[in-house]
Amino acid sequence: MGNAIHNKPFAGGLLIVYFYPVNLYLKMKKILLSLLAAVLFYGCSQPDYDTIIRNGLIYDGSGAAPIKADLAINADTIAFIGDLRDKTAKEEYDAQGQAVSPGFINMLSWATVSLIEDGRSQSDIRQGVTLEVMGEGSSMGPLNEEMKAEKLANQQDINYAVNWNTLGEYLEMLEKKGVSTNIASFVGNATVRKYVLGMDSRQPTPAELGQMKDLVRQAMEEGAMGISSSLIYVPSRYAGTRELIELAKVAAAYDGMYISHIRGEANTLIEAVNELITIAREAGIRAEIYHLKASETANWHKLDSVIALVEAAQKEGLHITADMYTYPASSTGLNVVLPQWAKDGGHDSTMARFKDPELRQKAIAQVHFTCSPDSTLLVGFKNPDLRKYIGKSVGEIARERGISPEQAVVDLIEEDDSRIQAVYFTMSADNIRKKVAIPWVSFCSDAGSYTNEGVFLKQSTHPRAYGSFIRVLGKFSRDEKIIPLEEAIRKLAYLPATNLKIPKRGLLKPGFYADVVVFDPATVNDKATFAEPHQYAVGVSNVWVNGIRVLQDGRHTGAKAGRVIRGPGYKAN
Repeated sequence: MGNAIHNKPFAGGLLIVYFYPVNLYLKMKKILLSLLAAVLFYGCSQPDYDTIIRNGLIYDGSGAAPIKADLAINADTIAFIGDLRDKTAKEEYDAQGQAVSPGFINMLSWATVSLIEDGRSQSDIRQGVTLEVMGEGSSMGPLNEEMKAEKLANQQDINYAVNWNTLGEYLEMLEKKGVSTNIASFVGNATVRKYVLGMDSRQPTPAELGQMKDLVRQAMEEGAMGISSSLIYVPSRYAGTRELIELAKVAAAYDGMYISHIRGEANTLIEAVNELITIAREAGIRAEIYHLKASETANWHKLDSVIALVEAAQKEGLHITADMYTYPASSTGLNVVLPQWAKDGGHDSTMARFKDPELRQKAIAQVHFTCSPDSTLLVGFKNPDLRKYIGKSVGEIARERGISPEQAVVDLIEEDDSRIQAVYFTMSADNIRKKVAIPWVSFCSDAGSYTNEGVFLKQSTHPRAYGSFIRVLGKFSRDEKIIPLEEAIRKLAYLPATNLKIPKRGLLKPGFYADVVVFDPATVNDKATFAEPHQYAVGVSNVWVNGIRVLQDGRHTGAKAGRVIRGPGYKAN
């Protein structure tokens, strides 16, 4: 067997001498040439980007007019916007004839439990929502042992372990479990108050207030967006203005926001807005009004005064904003029509009072409907035996039972042993249009995010869970021409992102996270109705969250690319 001596130039001209059998040399040469060819081929054919969305009409979220362009994504980030006809990608999508926008932000989401059951967030993702902001007055932390036991005891159709203590731990649990949208939360003043004072209707001592402030501080450092309140519900409503200012000062120190379901949305609307402005001014904090509205016919005209109040505060230098859902009906517990004394102390106290014949009759006599009994629709019961009434009004049920609507309210709450979810038709459609046009108002659902199957069909819901955002694009922008599409997208995406001070979200811009929505402006529409709410919106074809496609050609991919989005005060461990 012959041997070969072969000198071959190597890096920098270095000569390497090989001495081995000829056959082995030939085999090695063949292998090396094959490997070199493969490397050269791979190097030449490697895609330029992970994803390219081609030929779309780009609405960047700033409110500027759209441009025809391509958009490239690498990993979780927008890499380039422009002409990419000579570039390739691992995944490509032709958006010809469709709009391409940043993902939308749900400023008030009640997906706290629905995402534990099903992290796909389908009713929202199919409207283009890529961030759920939770925590209206009550948040999923901090929790003490008594509060955790109460959460377990009050579970209905969805059962879950309460294996967290703080708000940050809850958000991390959701992210680890897997969610398709990004998630964020405020810390609720009701939750902090309950942790320290229980359901007591009193002012905290200085020591107790200090403990509450420490809890807010901890939540802010865990990434809470700020402090929230819901001042028509107990125990949130027990907090006085000064207490709220002191808690808001803590959030302000971390550049957070104060956001509130204000103390009144009907007869005391003006006073309630003034309280929020006072808190913002004295705490030095950005503030937002949850689901801005003027409830009950006699108060509809007050919306103009509210707008003037907010804009005067803005001129003063305060950062005051609001959000809204796009329907003239609200949804909350049936128990809100009870007199306040009957609700004090929480649900268990209400049930105890109903057992006293004298107090029961007093409660019936003082029931105050915010709209007529026939316009008060019941959509959620704890007791399966009462679910035959889902979709019926209090007036219908009262006539069926042969009793007064007021007695029906008390009877049903007692029989269901819950507050019962109800829909109230109390708002003006003209006021809805007026709010849509306000440049400082963003949007919310004030609802869970559901899949229209399985456990979610055991209850009804408000159609806002399936349509609040898509109506901005379809009904109000395209059909009624209240605002141009580029302004609608700004109010859905960039406005809330800047209000919350979330970096690199809300715009289509190189270097920003790739939360991207593709939709057809001509066909986007809501399908959910009050009679049949569990119907997905149509017209959104594709959604990427952090660069991963979650909705593909109208079908959920099963991807759970959502992350915890933390507020500006976040301190990593």
